[in-house]
Amino acid sequence: MATTAEVFEEPFVADEYTERLVWRTPGGGSRGGPEAFDPKRLLEEFVSHIQELQIMDERIQRKVEKLEQQCQKEAKEFARKVQELQKSNQVALQHFQELDEHISYVATKVCHLGDQLEGVNTPRQRAVEAQKLMKHFNEFLDGELKSDVFTNSEKINEAADIIQKLHLIAQELPFDRFSEVKSKIASKYHDLECQLIQEFTGAQRRGELSRMREVAAVLLHFKGYSHCVDVYIKQCQEGAYLRNDIFEDAAILCQWVNKQVGDIFSNPETVLAKLIQNVFEIKLQSFVKDQLQECWKSDAEQYLKSLYDLYTRTTNLSSKLMEFNLGTDKQTFLSKLIKSIFISYLESYIEIETSYLKSRSAMILQRYYDSKNHQKRSIDTGGIQDLKERIRQRTNLPLGPSIDTHGETFLSQEVVVNLLQETKQAFKRCHRLSDPSDLPRNAFRIFTILVEFLCIEHIDYALETGLAGISSSDSKNANLYFLDVVHQ
Repeated sequence: MATTAEVFEEPFVADEYTERLVWRTPGGGSRGGPEAFDPKRLLEEFVSHIQELQIMDERIQRKVEKLEQQCQKEAKEFARKVQELQKSNQVALQHFQELDEHISYVATKVCHLGDQLEGVNTPRQRAVEAQKLMKHFNEFLDGELKSDVFTNSEKINEAADIIQKLHLIAQELPFDRFSEVKSKIASKYHDLECQLIQEFTGAQRRGELSRMREVAAVLLHFKGYSHCVDVYIKQCQEGAYLRNDIFEDAAILCQWVNKQVGDIFSNPETVLAKLIQNVFEIKLQSFVKDQLQECWKSDAEQYLKSLYDLYTRTTNLSSKLMEFNLGTDKQTFLSKLIKSIFISYLESYIEIETSYLKSRSAMILQRYYDSKNHQKRSIDTGGIQDLKERIRQRTNLPLGPSIDTHGETFLSQEVVVNLLQETKQAFKRCHRLSDPSDLPRNAFRIFTILVEFLCIEHIDYALETGLAGISSSDSKNANLYFLDVVHQ
C-alpha cells in the first residue's frame, strides 16, 4: 500500500486505514480465507509501514520548517514595506496639508475678488436695468411701442416684468406733467395682466402645470394675482360635483387640489384655504339652504333630522380637511366656516326642538287614549308624594262617586318606549347642534318635557285615576284596580 500525504487528508479514520492495510497484506486475512493467516508476515508489514510513516513524517517536518522560515522572511519583508508606506503616507499627508493651506489662501483671494467684482457689477447691473427701463419709458412718452419685448407675444413674461416696474415708477411721478404716460402705462399694465390671466386659464385647461407655475410667478407681483387664484378655484370646481353626495365630492376635490397646488403657487396653503372657503360659503351654504328651506315650516321632524344630518356631514368634512396645511389656526378657520353656514339655523334650533318634542309627545299620548276611547279628565291632585295620606283618608272618610275605568290601568309600555325614543333623538340632536355654553340649559329643557309628558301626563295621571277609582270603606265589593296600576 503506497503511503503518501494525500492519504491523511480529512476526513481520515485510523481504524479504516489499518483495516485496508491488513486486507491488502498477503496472509492478513482470516483462517477461512483463500490464504492462511500469517501473523509474522503481517507484523513485518506493520513494521515496514511504520518505518515508511516515520520517513514521511520527517520529510513533512522538514518541509514545514522550510515553509515557516520562508513565512518569517516574508513577514519581515512585509513589515519593512509597511514602514516605508507609512513614511510615504506621512510625506503625502504633509503635502496635502500644504496644498490645503494654499487652496484656502487662493479661495480667500477669490472670494475677495468676487466681492470686489460684485461691488462693481451690482451698480452696473442696476445702471443697465435703469437704462433699459428709461428706454421703454421713452417709448411710452413717444406713444409708440417699437421694442420686440412688447410686440412679440412669446416674450410676454419679460414684458410683464418691465411693465410692472414701470407701473411702480409711474406711481411716483407727478400727475399734472405725466398724466398721459401714466395712463398709457396703466393701460398696458392692465392689458398684460389680462393676457397673463388668459394664458393661465388656457394652461389650466390643457393641464400644463409648468406653464401655470411660470405665469403665476409673474402675476404674483401684479394686482390681479388674486383674480388668477379665483380663476384657478373656479375651474377646479368645473365638473367636480357629479355625484349625489356633495360632501364626498368636496372632500375629493380638496384632496386633489392639495396635491396639485404646491406645484403651481408659491403660497399653496393660502390658495387651498381660499378654495375651501369658496366651497363652504357658496356650494355648501346654498345646498344646506335648499335642503332646509323645503321643510322649514311644513315638517318640523324632517327639518330637525335634515339639520342634524347636514351639520354632522359638514363637521365630518371639516375633520377630513384638518389634515391639510391651511395656515396657522386651521381649527378656528374651519369652525368659522361651519358657523357661517348654520348660525341662523342653530340660533332657533332649541325652540323648534322643544316645540316639536312637546307636540310629538302630546300626540303619542292622545293617540293612546283615543285607542282606549278614553277622555282624559282634569283631576285635582297634590302629587304622588301624599299617596299614603290620601289612601288613609279614602279608607276612613266617606267618598264621592268613584271613576269607572272598566279595568284599564292607562299605562302603556309602548307609549313609554315611544316617548323615551323621541327624547333620545332630541338629546342626540341637542348634543350635536347646541353651543357648548348652551348645552346644559338646552338638555335640561328637553328633560323637563320628558318629565312632563312621561311622568306627570302619563304615569302620574294613571296613578291619580287609580286613586280616584278606589271604592269607599262601606262598599260591599272590593275594588283592586289601584293595585293593578301600582303593580304595572
